[in-house]
Amino acid sequence: MDTLNAVRSYTSGGTRQLTTCRVEPWGLRLECPTPEDPFSDSEVTWLLPDLGLRLTTHRARSRHARTGPSTLTAVRVLRDGRHWQTTDLLLGLAVPGGTTARIVRSEEFAAAVAGRVLRPGDADQALRIVHRTLEELSHNRHDLTAWLSWRGIYDVWPPL
Repeated sequence: MDTLNAVRSYTSGGTRQLTTCRVEPWGLRLECPTPEDPFSDSEVTWLLPDLGLRLTTHRARSRHARTGPSTLTAVRVLRDGRHWQTTDLLLGLAVPGGTTARIVRSEEFAAAVAGRVLRPGDADQALRIVHRTLEELSHNRHDLTAWLSWRGIYDVWPPL
């Protein structure tokens, strides 16, 4: 992410203009339109580098649509001035709200480990991050807002 120009670049070579790109005390706040998604108008992402997490939700196109769970994904974040780079560690948690968080993308994670696409150190890091976060969420009744507050992040999630 280029925070000065509010542009997200992908390893595939594509780019996407961000509607929100703001450095916060806890990390980076991003929002970008999702014109290719028939159900979602935009994707909201918070990068939490000190926790090794990316927090994501999608804003529905219809105000009457039911929102999906928020997702916490283990990531490695590198910051170099105005540029932020993330490496997806392919393991995360779906946090639906009102019920227990669950581990997601475990099949993709296992395939990446077995195929040596994900290095053993990155795999260990992903497991530590996801298990630590799941334990912390359980201590906060699987309430994402309570967990964020417990972590010292008092901004509203999902953002209005």
